[in-house]
Amino acid sequence: MPAALSPNEEAQLLQTIEMFEVITQSQPLDTQSLEILKEAYFKLARQKDVVSTAKRIAQAYVQLGQLSSAILEYESVLQLFPDDPDVQKALSEIENRASSFGTPQIPADSEVLEKIASEPSKPIPAKGLPVGKSEIDDGRKTMHKIFVEGKLVSDSDFNQLWITPNLNVSPTVPADSFVQLLADRGIVPIERSMTLLSERSRLCYIPLEKYDINLELARSLPRDVCRRWCILPFDHMSKSVLVATANPFNKQAIKDLEQATRNRLLWYLTPPADLVKVLKNVFR
Repeated sequence: MPAALSPNEEAQLLQTIEMFEVITQSQPLDTQSLEILKEAYFKLARQKDVVSTAKRIAQAYVQLGQLSSAILEYESVLQLFPDDPDVQKALSEIENRASSFGTPQIPADSEVLEKIASEPSKPIPAKGLPVGKSEIDDGRKTMHKIFVEGKLVSDSDFNQLWITPNLNVSPTVPADSFVQLLADRGIVPIERSMTLLSERSRLCYIPLEKYDINLELARSLPRDVCRRWCILPFDHMSKSVLVATANPFNKQAIKDLEQATRNRLLWYLTPPADLVKVLKNVFR
């Protein structure tokens, strides 16, 4: 049985449900957000919605070709309702599909992302990078492929606007985001950049300005890391921390934040202006 909730906890869960129902309706294959939704329903003891969401997760796994994960999700429903006809039918269809086809194909978007990540890149000199820090993977190479090789930004503009922070200096304000600088210069509108990054990274977009930020959580994680990479841990669900970013390819930001928490990190894409505004409020 879920633990008793305070009025504030219940209100937060209801807001989480409202927000992530919108996200999963627009992105039905986002199993990460569906898991958060299922956990919120469970904590509110809404068993019917828990089961319904579990079925949505399983269906998403099937469409993604991850049949083993789909089977595990369906079996979790059968533990509660052994005679559920929808689940029994779905498992039968998965069995038939598994025996009829070979290795499931990876969705086209994943193929694009993997191609972007794996293709060799020419070395790109990092503006202002301290000596000995040239191996930092802050997403520069991947963003160069997307914006420069995608013919949206000139190489000179990219090199001028991409800023790699000095890791030896404690930042006093959130870092300028590359996509925001593009928008400020009138080179690429922020809406175009957000759409492109969402498509390439397959991260879901979250309107952070409408979310009730968990300030205590945000302030429990390193201020320098959050400011340096313009990222924000904005909520938690069970053993997962939800993090907002405007640069989904920044592996150094992921590494730095992982060192500060044992929780699993779930990343979401949000406009940099919203991030900066909240970060300034959180870390005054």
